[in-house]
Amino acid sequence: MEKTRFGKTGLMASKIAFGGIPIMRLPKEEAAKLVRQIVDLGINFIDTANGYLDSEEKIGEAIKGVKREDLIIASKSMANDKKTFNEDIDLSLKRLKLDYLDIYQIHNVGSLAKRDAVFAENGAVQALEEAVKAGKVRFPGFSSHNVDISTEIMKSGRFASVQLPFNFIDNDAAKQAIPLAKELDIGFIAMKPMGGGMLESAELSFRYLLQYDNIIPDPGIETIEEIREIMEIVNRKPQLTEDDRNTIEKMRLELGPSWCRRCEYCQPCPQEIGINWILTFESCRKRFTIDRLKSMVGSNMEKARNCNECGTCATRCPYSLDIPKLIKENLSLWDKIIS
Repeated sequence: MEKTRFGKTGLMASKIAFGGIPIMRLPKEEAAKLVRQIVDLGINFIDTANGYLDSEEKIGEAIKGVKREDLIIASKSMANDKKTFNEDIDLSLKRLKLDYLDIYQIHNVGSLAKRDAVFAENGAVQALEEAVKAGKVRFPGFSSHNVDISTEIMKSGRFASVQLPFNFIDNDAAKQAIPLAKELDIGFIAMKPMGGGMLESAELSFRYLLQYDNIIPDPGIETIEEIREIMEIVNRKPQLTEDDRNTIEKMRLELGPSWCRRCEYCQPCPQEIGINWILTFESCRKRFTIDRLKSMVGSNMEKARNCNECGTCATRCPYSLDIPKLIKENLSLWDKIIS
């Protein structure tokens, strides 16, 4: 796997990173095996978070015995305050079985309130900078779903890496954030390169991403076949065609602004509704028979009837989706299909 310099960190990173969300769904041994296979294929950049349930622990088990200097391990904490953020760094180190983290990120700085909290006295930024001085973290980073806030933070000069959603639908970062990262020599991690799984064509997704030479996409991977397909595309370096651009524009119009990226930040639902299944139902129904849909999403659709519109999910959504409204709309569509 070809490697590239990751901004001012100077780290030589594989052109693709491994995103650690999907392995939450895999049994421990299966997840560890997958991560080892991915490392053996030449992917040396692993990105996770201590909020991804047992992802860190599974990665820690998988990388035992791998030369530490051969890996770039990045994790994150949602904490705003210095004390909790420090505790989260120690927890990440313990789970990953590491003495230091290459990159540690303040997770999801997506609002002005969050920005103010982490930059405040005894906030997460202070904790992160002290962790760098103490040798627990090599380079400070942050993640966000808000391009405007991210560009402001990048200009502070206090971070070596930034992580933002970037794909051919969520492409706002192309206008300012990616050029700014290049100008400031900040490493750019492109989260959700396939829209959290909603963009089905890896070929089209990575043809688009390959236009940008200073980004590292970190697809969430659940099977070895997925990463092999992506690696083959990246190694081949195909060009984006005019037909590709037309297809992309058509998909942008079809998806509109209110589409779920399946990040699952909205979970857990107090009513135990599988929200991402409900919100991505429209995509599923285009690909599967009625009987297959019933087996896949039927139980979740019935649970959706319990939605009391408490709004808890909407407050967590980094894309500010009106989730209760979308649940109602998709449930109505479900009822029409099965009636």
